[in-house]
Amino acid sequence: MNYEQTLQYLYTQLPMFTRDGASAFKKDLTNTLELCRRLDNPQHKFRSVHVGGTNGKGSTSHMLAAILQTAGYKTGLYTSPHLKDFRERIRINGQMISEQTVVDFVEDHRADFDEIAPSFFEMTVALAFDVFAKEKVDIAVIEVGLGGRLDSTNVITPLLSVITNIGWDHMNMLGDTLQLIAGEKAGIIKPGIPVIIGEQQSELSNVFIDKATQTNSSIRFSSEQWVVEKVKGERQKAKGDAELLELRIQSKDFEFKGYDLALDLPGTYQLKNVKTVLSAVDGLREQGFVITGEHLKTALRQVKNLTGLHGRWETLSKNPLTICDTGHNPDGIEEVLKNIASVKYNHLHMVIGMVNDKDTGKVLSLLPKDATYYFCKPDIPRGLDAESMKAQAGAHGLIGEAYLSVKEALLSAQKNAANDDLVFVGGSTFVVAEVV
Repeated sequence: MNYEQTLQYLYTQLPMFTRDGASAFKKDLTNTLELCRRLDNPQHKFRSVHVGGTNGKGSTSHMLAAILQTAGYKTGLYTSPHLKDFRERIRINGQMISEQTVVDFVEDHRADFDEIAPSFFEMTVALAFDVFAKEKVDIAVIEVGLGGRLDSTNVITPLLSVITNIGWDHMNMLGDTLQLIAGEKAGIIKPGIPVIIGEQQSELSNVFIDKATQTNSSIRFSSEQWVVEKVKGERQKAKGDAELLELRIQSKDFEFKGYDLALDLPGTYQLKNVKTVLSAVDGLREQGFVITGEHLKTALRQVKNLTGLHGRWETLSKNPLTICDTGHNPDGIEEVLKNIASVKYNHLHMVIGMVNDKDTGKVLSLLPKDATYYFCKPDIPRGLDAESMKAQAGAHGLIGEAYLSVKEALLSAQKNAANDDLVFVGGSTFVVAEVV
């Protein structure tokens, strides 16, 4: 098979969460462990950082990878889902793996797939670990796919276990209380491995503290360790300079006068993620990694260029101002709305699509009623029908029209928007994937 045929095989033959939803989520690690056994257990052949959480784990993973590769370490990065190209999921020093690598892996192990019947995600995790082991990366940043305890990535023994935060998402698989969701996320905590929790949420702290006590793991809460503030006032930008979030960093833990950083991921929710990243860098330094302040400054200014990250409060065009963001659960949407509130505009146009197994009611109840809506279905089988979404949104006082595709909805919004209006595109990672 060539590359396109190989992808078609993967997309059609293997159970796939994007297409099938909860039925593609395996309730144990048996398939992943068996695949890894047949690959000579590559997950034990490289050092890693494991990053989970409800929101922010993708940005945190990309920032960490950018910092590590800037510090001179050969860095693997595994994330999901991809936006445009399957190979976005597996990178080394920011470069996607080759098409031939994917083709060869599937060809070499197709008999194993037929016998084991892994999910698409299980196969992808095995491919990533095989690549990182063969390429002898110094360290890999591994993002959890869904949950933690039963996620296919949870066969590694990392140097650090990182959990960004806990929010409402995938309740049909992880539990219908935040405590249950936190318990599943805490499943990545391993015996004796230091734990970093990004946000201290008072009602959930004991879930992580109790688990860390059971595993004899040190634990720190990044939100209690750092003060990260947005620097007010416009920085003079050089011609062609990227949009940067200017930050001032101080530590609560020890005497530290602070320093300034600039981040090329401008969403203000990144202030939380930066704290998590700083704690992770501290944790890696304690284990012998040489990461200087200059490495931090250099890397965070160019995370997108170094790692290929897209879709985080990303400007698509300036006339009219059009911004997209992958925030898709209630907490993610609340952060998006905070960013929208920080923008000067006359009228808001929202291009919104979702998938059919999300709690649409919670998200729709948060959205502003004074915007004009353009409802659309992301081009995946789990996409929520645009007319159905329009009807559900109407019950929440949100007025707009349904469109046949994301691109048609976006074109209509941009056509209707005045120069001083704002067009926002989001509601689902898969909507953003069609516009970046």
